Amino acid sequence: MSANSRLTIAAHALAWIGLYQRQGHEVATSEQIATSANTNPVVIRRLLAELRKAGLVESRRGLGAGWVLARELESITLLDVYEAVEPGPLFAMHRATPDQDCVIGYGIQPAMQGIYEGVEETLRRELARITLENVLRDVLAAPR
Repeated sequence: MSANSRLTIAAHALAWIGLYQRQGHEVATSEQIATSANTNPVVIRRLLAELRKAGLVESRRGLGAGWVLARELESITLLDVYEAVEPGPLFAMHRATPDQDCVIGYGIQPAMQGIYEGVEETLRRELARITLENVLRDVLAAPR
């Protein structure tokens, strides 16, 4: 199993757009953002489309096409980003029902469900505390 980087790349894209706009640029292209994130522009476009559906970015077409923030970085939390790009629960149960005649198979899902609900509640609470402005501040303060 590998870790999912969608939240990280989405936060990267939003912070990049925010900084780019503060530097006086009107729109950012998916190619520019992809270069910074060292990924394919298609990956960025797909994430930005999800962020657009959530009302976090807007796309501009035609001459000067690209992406702009729909809200200020101070008003976008990591929870907003997480909910836009990570639909569904953080953890999942077995794809097939475990053996109900086995004591572990019978009890594992109820036991783990309670644990997962607590972990997810804690995650959401922490992500709600942190804005993209906080992320950009920490990015700019990182030693080079």
